[in-house]
Amino acid sequence: MTDDARSRRRDGPRLRTPVMAVAGILVTAVVVTLDMVTGTAVRLFPLLIFLPAIVSALGEVWQTALATFWVIVVEILTGVYIRAQTDDILLAAGFMAVFGVLSVLGCRYRVRREEEVHRLRSAAAALQRLIVRPLPLRTADVVVNGLYQPVEEDAMVGGDMYEVAASRHGTRVLIADVQGKGLPAIGTALAVLGSFREAAYREHTLTGVVAALENSVVRQNAFAAQTGEPERLVTALVLDIGSEPVVEAVNCGHIAPFVIHDGEAAQVDLGEPAVPLGLAALSSAPRKGARFTFPRGATMLLCTDGVTEARDPGGAFYPLEARLRAYARAPTGGLAAALGADLRAFTGTVPRDDVAILTLRRADPAAKSALRRADPAL
Repeated sequence: MTDDARSRRRDGPRLRTPVMAVAGILVTAVVVTLDMVTGTAVRLFPLLIFLPAIVSALGEVWQTALATFWVIVVEILTGVYIRAQTDDILLAAGFMAVFGVLSVLGCRYRVRREEEVHRLRSAAAALQRLIVRPLPLRTADVVVNGLYQPVEEDAMVGGDMYEVAASRHGTRVLIADVQGKGLPAIGTALAVLGSFREAAYREHTLTGVVAALENSVVRQNAFAAQTGEPERLVTALVLDIGSEPVVEAVNCGHIAPFVIHDGEAAQVDLGEPAVPLGLAALSSAPRKGARFTFPRGATMLLCTDGVTEARDPGGAFYPLEARLRAYARAPTGGLAAALGADLRAFTGTVPRDDVAILTLRRADPAAKSALRRADPAL
């Protein structure tokens, strides 16, 4: 469990306890007051027996036990005040105690289940972080930085991924998103990453790299079909960056890159995207590369749909291009970190999908020469 998760777990009961205490007192006051004012033969205060059950669904075990103790005390004092029969008071208190114990046991089971689910989410998110290398990454051609946040609050984590490979053909960059969530999605991500790490060095052309990724997804889907898992497609953007100011890209249904330069920010026009990985057999047209300019001093931004499909409380999508134009006019340090903070403020909540943001800048010539001297193969 992460430190943030532990912090949320510790802070949660402290934040909820005053609210629950005030609500419990108000409910008790209303019920008892109505009982006193109406004076009917049918007493209302035994309805407080349901208060521990309500607390057990929302609070901690000790809060449920405290609510049980509270309603028993209120029942006894109210019964004494209205001069009820002693046997009736004891019988009602006994029922409340039994019901309270059941509420405590139910709350304990719920809390344990929540902790187990949280541990599974955290383990899956940790695995997801391990399959990608930590940022920043540096090659002789580019410096790649960014933000990678696997979601831990949803039912299951997703399959966002990225990789940077320096080869004799140039720097190959991959950013991709597996359809669906959970460990099977991470399994597909592992297959794609393994294939990319090999093909980026082996294949002379970028379309050859993409063909290797396609084959890995097809094989993974064939295995999934044998085990009863659903087949998954993968959106991906693959780049080939060399020393020239022109970049080659193959877009397999992914979000096209953005380039920020000289106070301007715009999304690159790569033409009609090809089908996602895993669907090449359904398309009559082969995947083709497109070229665009990435000059020195510019910043390229790649991201997954956890950014572009994020919504504010009113349902509006996150205006990424407008944010990038504002950043281009007045840069404020780390672009990815600034976008991540702005995205959280825009949605008003924790991310509901994985967030992957990569920023690429051309390497400094001196650093580039040093890297080439260290590894002549580059």
